[in-house]
Amino acid sequence: LGADHLGPYAWQGQPAAQAMKNVETLARLCVEAGFRKIHLDTGVACADDPGPPLPLETAALRAARLCRAAEAAVVRPDHPPMYVIGNDVPPPGGGLTPDAQVHVTSPDQLDATLQAYRRAFERAGVRHAWERVMAVVVQPGVEFGDQRVAVYDPEQAVCLSAAHACLPGAMTFEIHAADYQPPEAMDRMVADHFVLLKVGPCLTFAFRRALYGLESIERQLPGIAHRSNLTQVMEDLMTADPQHWQGRYAGDEAAARYLRHHSLRDRIRYYWSRPAARQAVDRLMDNLKQSLPDELIERHLPEHHADIQRLGLNADPGAIVHLYISEALAPYVAACGRSLL
Repeated sequence: LGADHLGPYAWQGQPAAQAMKNVETLARLCVEAGFRKIHLDTGVACADDPGPPLPLETAALRAARLCRAAEAAVVRPDHPPMYVIGNDVPPPGGGLTPDAQVHVTSPDQLDATLQAYRRAFERAGVRHAWERVMAVVVQPGVEFGDQRVAVYDPEQAVCLSAAHACLPGAMTFEIHAADYQPPEAMDRMVADHFVLLKVGPCLTFAFRRALYGLESIERQLPGIAHRSNLTQVMEDLMTADPQHWQGRYAGDEAAARYLRHHSLRDRIRYYWSRPAARQAVDRLMDNLKQSLPDELIERHLPEHHADIQRLGLNADPGAIVHLYISEALAPYVAACGRSLL
């Protein structure tokens, strides 16, 4: 179980001293709760920091400080946490703009990062934890935005891939924003030593696509007394509390409305746990517990129509949702040489 982006990101509007106190508390709570993979993500600047960007040495010292807090919370010495470090971390949740170019981490940048973090760990008195740094976050040239994906190009990452041989101990590369990569790109990434592939929005995006497809079927079916109105429920939730998408989606109101529901960054994912959303999803599932017409499945769930028929899922909307998520995840699992049961 991993604690991702453990750093001052949530408190970047506060002075660094207060923000780091909050993160130290969070680090201790995560370790006490049983989190074993701790991502020390301290590259974001706080309110009183010069920058961005935050100087590498400052980020490394703050990461070592969080590591010290995490180490102090270890309850079982035989199950200590593992750590992920790195300063070349893309914005959480995808940040590729229409005209932006993705810059691959250089071997020199990687070496400077490792040296800075190693020194910081020694200075903070957690040299023993350095051996448990399992990965360093690097950028091999993959990223995504609202409607665009930067696909892995092995030629651009050949020098970074070769630098994997110089990593200390069992350390490897971790890749963020690896969502939406085609299967052949994922296979090549793993072959090139980019083996820890972090994904998330592509899975919740698949979840949303399945639900909206099912709602389209629900609208067509006769005899349903109380429809879920799922899309409108989600729109009302997002506009009533815009904190998770406002400032991230550009354009006029029509464009923003489209992106609220269909952006690859999938900021709608932060609203599915709201009571109104859960009630609408539950009603949708209840309304569709019947044999759905094949014609409607083919029209509104075309990506997996054949699989739905083959597996006999016409009357199981929950299984259809799981199918969409599993199919989105399967290429990543396959790239790592495993199968998804």
